[in-house]
Formats: sequence, structure tokens, C-alpha cells
Amino acid sequence: MKSDNVKVGMQQAPHRSLFNALGMTEEEMKKPLVGIVCSYNEIVPGHMNLDKIAQAVKLGVAEAGGTPVMFPAIAVCDGIAMGHIGMKYSLVTRDLIADSTECMATAHQFDALVMIPNCDKNVPGLLMAAARVNVPTVFVSGGPMLAGHVKGHKTSLSSMFEAVGSYAAGKMTEEDVNDFECHACPTCGSCSGMYTANSMNCLTEALGMGLPGNGTIPAVYSERLKLAKRAGYAVMEMYKKNICPRDIITKDAIMNALTVDMALGCSTNSMLHIPAIAHEIGFDFDIAMANEVSARTPNLCHLAPAGPTYMEDLNEAGGVYAVINQLCEAGLINEDCMTVTGKTIGEAVKGHKNLNPEVIRPMANPYSSTGGLAVLKGNIAPDGSVVKRSAVVPEMLQHEGPARVFECEEDAIAAIKGGKIVEGDVVVIRYEGPKGGPGMREMLNPTSAIAGMGLGSSVALITDGRFSGASRGASIGHISPEAAVGGPIALIEEGDIISIDIDACTINVKVSDEELAKRKEAWTPREPKVTTGYLARYAKMVTSGNRGAVLELK
Repeated sequence: MKSDNVKVGMQQAPHRSLFNALGMTEEEMKKPLVGIVCSYNEIVPGHMNLDKIAQAVKLGVAEAGGTPVMFPAIAVCDGIAMGHIGMKYSLVTRDLIADSTECMATAHQFDALVMIPNCDKNVPGLLMAAARVNVPTVFVSGGPMLAGHVKGHKTSLSSMFEAVGSYAAGKMTEEDVNDFECHACPTCGSCSGMYTANSMNCLTEALGMGLPGNGTIPAVYSERLKLAKRAGYAVMEMYKKNICPRDIITKDAIMNALTVDMALGCSTNSMLHIPAIAHEIGFDFDIAMANEVSARTPNLCHLAPAGPTYMEDLNEAGGVYAVINQLCEAGLINEDCMTVTGKTIGEAVKGHKNLNPEVIRPMANPYSSTGGLAVLKGNIAPDGSVVKRSAVVPEMLQHEGPARVFECEEDAIAAIKGGKIVEGDVVVIRYEGPKGGPGMREMLNPTSAIAGMGLGSSVALITDGRFSGASRGASIGHISPEAAVGGPIALIEEGDIISIDIDACTINVKVSDEELAKRKEAWTPREPKVTTGYLARYAKMVTSGNRGAVLELK
């Protein structure tokens, strides 16, 4: 056992004295030491139930012959962090989570791990850590929130943000907004649409690191506790068979996850997190691969905000495994990839049928013949940008209009709510990238303001920041290179005509190369917005060529 390094032999007598201080018995010390990495806290709705999940996992591990020991991982609620300086700290926590978990797991020589994440950054952060530490590991999330109900319609957090925009436009009363406020988020769990948290929990199943139901069983269902116990059993089976994350998270498994991403219509943030996970196994993932996979993968699901269905509906329709089963039947999945079920993905999904063709479209009747995400390139984004194609209305798949340029999110929101943005405009928000933000803020507030003002089908938004899975419309983010390093988005001037063609995967400003070269010569870097603390160190890290630089889309 790896844990013998801290439990066995005369040299380890001091270590055993510390285990005694924990109240651990001699019998427990003879069993495999299983770390339960739990991101429970009392500030994130998606994490407030994880103490119960952890207890169920611990019971499963103990019943299967291991000694479970819990330690924490941090998590930020992107919803609460939205729209102020707190959002600058959200994305950077992913690497903090990966680093700190790697430190804890290695320092204490755990034989195996069960990861219990739920929200946006700690799912990919813990997947990165799992690949680094590479001891038998199983993931079990806290599960999605149930959809809210307002005026007879299902709703979710994105509806809440859009309600604020509608109020600013005079289309809702304060009483209407309060109705949303009180009913949009009715339970614990990760927010109920196909946002980043649920996207990554679903893709954990596709990668093979989570049991079936990991991404879709609602947080408040007792079946979630059963799943947690099964995760405890499963990790001990993985331990006995010495199946480790790098046996599961392979290049083929990552490409499977990308295929499932396209079918589900996941968050654009997956194009930040999949490359980061790939980086940990030495796979140089190019986001342009997304277009190749999209071209052959139909979009089968339109979960909120792209459509009227929610995670609970996907669960009742058969879950992620039902989607993968259809993709397998079409020959789009490498079926030989191993999973934590102890079976290959092809074996594991057999028998998981589509129980509701309105929620999971059959292959013969997809929402579109191409996948849910698209990577656009052009003279604005030579290294790429990302749009959630499945959440774009048909009339905005091609759009051309004048640039309305803003140097930060707050100025753009003020202009949108002040009625200064009109039909046909292209809102440009720059200096919000990994270095320039710093921290690459999520732009749910501006997109929600646009939708709330009734401009969602006539105004585009582009940014070197990023978008939430909750964003909809022609919202094109992750533009690289970012403005802070002199990317072309820094050179756009008010009124320049911007041309977007999502079907053709292009995004360009109608300015000559010569004019752009002149502007580049005259461009001067802006002073950093943050000069001390972790954000300042992070801003240097993402351009220094180390592993943090995976955040820069290449």
C-alpha cells in the first residue's frame, strides 16, 4: 500500500502516533487509506449538501474494506461572485483546487481518493488533481438543483439574471422580479440548466471518472445518497484492480467527452477546462478540434438556457449514458475506454435507453446536424474564440454590425441598461481576459442585460473574458490573444463593422491589415488593474509558459 509510507515500520512510529491522535484504530491503519476530498461549505448552494454525500461515501468505503479520511477543497459560487471583483477570483480557484488537492493527497500518501465536487471550477480542478496524483479515484458530485417554477413555467438562475434586465427595460415590475427571486432557485444543488457545473459533471461521466447519474440525479433525491455509497464501493474495486485516473483519462476518453459535449450543448467554459485536463495527461489539446468533432456530432439536447428542459428532465429521460448510448450506436464514441464502473464505456452504456425523445432527440431528428459549440477564428481572434452555437437563435448565426467598445464589464452594462445599445450593434468588452482582467471574468450580467432589454436576437457580444453556460444569444467569448497582450480585440475602434458567421466559424473586423498594423504600432499596454496579491501573481503566471498558461486558448 502507498500509505505504508506513513504507517508501517519503526521509522513511521511518529506517524502512527499522529494517527492515534486522530482516534484511528490499529485495524483501520491496516486498511487502504482513502482520501475523501469534499468541497462542502455553507456559502455555495451546490455544496451545502455535500456533508451528507461525504458521509454516504465514507460508509461505502468502510463497508468495502477501506479507511475513509475526509479533507476539504474550496469552491466559489459563480452566481454570488458575479458582477463585482469577486468574479475575478472564480476561474483562478480551479488551479488552486488542483494544486492544494495534489499537495494534500501526496503529503499524506493516500492509497485512493473519492472526489466530491459540484460547481464550476472545482469539478475540473479535482479532475486535474486526479490525473496528477494518479491513485484509484472515483468522482461523485452533489447533483443539480431542481428547476424553479414562476407563473407556471420552469425557470432557473439565468432567468433570474434576465429578469433584472427586463426590470431595467421597464418590462417587469419589482413584484415580478421578487417572484423570480423567491422561486428561481428552490433547492440545494448546482444551478438547474446546462451551465458550467452541470456540463462538467456530465462530462465526468463521459470521461469515465463518474458513475452513471453523476451529472443528472438531482441533489435532493435519495438516489444521490445511494450513488455516493456506490462511489465508495467503486473506488475500492478500482484499488483492488489498480485502475488509476491515467488509465481512464486518455486522449480517446477526452475526445469522447468532447463528442458528448457537442451532443449535450455544454457550456463554452468546457473549452477552458477540457484543455486543462488534457494538459495534465500530456495531451496538447487544440480547441480547433471542437469544430472537427462538431461537424460529425449532432446536437441532441437543448437544456436551459438553450431550451425549456432542465437537468431533472435529462435525468428522467435516461441521463448522460442514454445520450452516449445513441452516440455509440452511431459509431461516434471510442467504446474501448475504461470507466470507474469497471467496464468500458461501450459496455457500461448498453441498455441505457432514451426514455424521452423530446428531451434527448434521436440521432435521426437532432436539433442541428452539428454540435452545440463552435470555435470561431478571424482577424479579431487569430487563436480562436468560442460560442455556444446551440443557444444562438437562427437569425443571429450570421450578424454584421457596428462595434460598441467598452474597456470593462461595468461600463457595458451601464450602456445596455441606459438604452445606448440598439438593434444590430456588436458590444465589445475587452481587457477582461486571464491577464487583463485579471482572472477572465464571466459575462453573464451583460448577456442577461441584453436579453432582458429584448435585444437577444439582434445584438451580439464579443469579449476576451468568458461566458457562462447560462449565457445565450450570439455571445462570443474567450477571444485570444486577449487585449492585455496586444491581441486584435484591443485595436477595434468605436463604429468598426464586425462580421460574425457562426456557421462558417469566422469572426472579423472589416478593417484592412494595413490599418490594423498601424493601430498595433500606436497601441500602448494598459496599467495592470491589480498589482498585489494572488490575482497579480496569477496574471503573471498565465503568460509565463507554465501550466497555468493553458488558460490562454491556442
